[in-house]
Amino acid sequence: MAVNDRIMRSMKMPVIRLCTMVAMGLPTIALPQTHDHAAHRQHMAAQPADSRLPVRFPEPLRTHTLANMRDHLMALGEIQTALARADFDAAAEIAEKRLGMSSLGLHGAHEVARYMPKAMQDAGTAMHRSASQFAVVAKDASVTGDLKAAVGALARVNQTCVGCHAGFRLE
Repeated sequence: MAVNDRIMRSMKMPVIRLCTMVAMGLPTIALPQTHDHAAHRQHMAAQPADSRLPVRFPEPLRTHTLANMRDHLMALGEIQTALARADFDAAAEIAEKRLGMSSLGLHGAHEVARYMPKAMQDAGTAMHRSASQFAVVAKDASVTGDLKAAVGALARVNQTCVGCHAGFRLE
């Protein structure tokens, strides 16, 4: 009986999450719960304090760039919310206007780029391109209903963000 109790307790949180997602009308893609917090803490303790390349921006541009990155995070959240509602057209519009290639003027990318190392410029361009590519895939999904392709394209956008943040830090 103790084994059954442990199994039931270990299943309780994923089941509660699944029921909540179903009740909210969210897509329910089952993901394994494999994160080992102790191993993560051990891994992080072994890392150097901060090995990212420091990039110096003039203060007004630094503040502006950080605000843009916070808006990028908000846009990603809004895109995920739109995908959860299967509102692919809204997801595409948010992606293109706030993250995609057509958003470069809004962000003052030309002015900021001159302070970035080439690799950081390339990472930023990759993010904007992948967001525009996501917008196309999301538009296609509004016809096909292919959530999997849209989520995969959005994951690529997120990966470009993570890559840049892993390599660079603003000062």
